[in-house]
Amino acid sequence: MSDEIDIDTDDLERRMTGAMESLRHEFGSLRTGRASASMVEPIMVDAYGSPTPINQIGTVNVPEPRMVTINVWDKALVGKAEKAIRESGLGINPQLNGTIIMLPIPELNEERRRELTKVAAQYAENARVAVRNVRRDGMDQIKKAKAAGMSEDDQKLWEDEVQSLTNRMIAKVDEALEVKQAEIMQV
Repeated sequence: MSDEIDIDTDDLERRMTGAMESLRHEFGSLRTGRASASMVEPIMVDAYGSPTPINQIGTVNVPEPRMVTINVWDKALVGKAEKAIRESGLGINPQLNGTIIMLPIPELNEERRRELTKVAAQYAENARVAVRNVRRDGMDQIKKAKAAGMSEDDQKLWEDEVQSLTNRMIAKVDEALEVKQAEIMQV
């Protein structure tokens, strides 16, 4: 590969990894019938006049496979946190015990599990598109370098490297999707 003309594959890999992290975050917000602290991350509570993530007003724990607890630090925010959970669209009925909010996770029915696998597949497709967009940016860099004097051999080597990186990331997306869909369909 040419020393004078360098393609920043580290940047491409970082951006593709960012798409994977985004996918993991989106997968974490899917309710699978199994308790996860990440399922409450997107919930915002109106605390002290501004929207605050629920994990910043209390400690989120998963004491049992089907239970999430939130130990709210400020007693004045318990009601607001409960309201935010009810309005979040998670379909979970919070139970109060002093400053502790308990979220029992009900079993999902077959139809809901199938819907969630489709949502997970859409999230994965969005991640694949993001990875391919980064690949296209890398290929554009290579074309510019070719126009600036890169040899055809070097161009081919760089294109192969970018394609290999893309293939690895797409495989990771597919693997994450398979794991998530299996988790969703598990009864």
